[in-house]
Amino acid sequence: MKEIIEKVASNPKHPIPLPLPKVFAHCIFIHTMQSDNSPENSNFHQVPDGNGFIYGFPAMESYCSSSFYPMEVPEFTHAPAEVRALTASENHKEAERKRRERINCHLDRLRSLLLCNSKTDKASLLAKVVERVRELKQQTSEIMQSDQTFPSESDEITVIQNENNSTDGKSLIKASLCCEDRINLFPELIEILNSLPLSPLKAEIVTLGGRIRNLIVLASDKDQADESVVALRDALKSLILRSSYGPGEGSKRRRILGQRVIG
Repeated sequence: MKEIIEKVASNPKHPIPLPLPKVFAHCIFIHTMQSDNSPENSNFHQVPDGNGFIYGFPAMESYCSSSFYPMEVPEFTHAPAEVRALTASENHKEAERKRRERINCHLDRLRSLLLCNSKTDKASLLAKVVERVRELKQQTSEIMQSDQTFPSESDEITVIQNENNSTDGKSLIKASLCCEDRINLFPELIEILNSLPLSPLKAEIVTLGGRIRNLIVLASDKDQADESVVALRDALKSLILRSSYGPGEGSKRRRILGQRVIG
């Protein structure tokens, strides 16, 4: 590189070929004090661009230091990384702001449900929420124990023959079915009842949380009551098994905590 610069200084018309090396000499060009009419002011190294040469080096005295530095342009090499970092930082701040807004909105809703002061801190609010959930769970358990019409968490089948209330030569049969709710449950239950010598008298249906309880009162001839009870119990057991393990279209939850058959 030093030889190229010396040739340029000694011969103003000496061309400089491209591409230049990636390491440039750290040059300090010292312009000589010349008048505007000096002929040296008009001497420039100019060669057509198409041939791969650099133009426009003025004829001047030159001084080159012995130190060499890699060619760096910090404002171009570092600008993209800084821009990306700044953009990522702004996006993170915006996402964090939206997240805090959602949390504060949920906390305000809990305060309104529990009738808490708007200045209640988060820890106290969450403690009250946990306490309230436990109270509701206890109340639900007590209601379900006192009223057997609500569906339980376990699959149950109850078929009982009530001979005391039999009239006109008929026996009353009470059947209760508790299982997971699904679309095809009622058509299958109706098909079972139609296949047996039973006459439906009353039916009650209660659903809760994806569970269902069917209470059915049926009439049967006294001489066929025992056989009807056994057949109905077996049919309902088969139905509840299909509801629990079959490819039903209802709820995805399978909370089979146990099966109880009462006859």
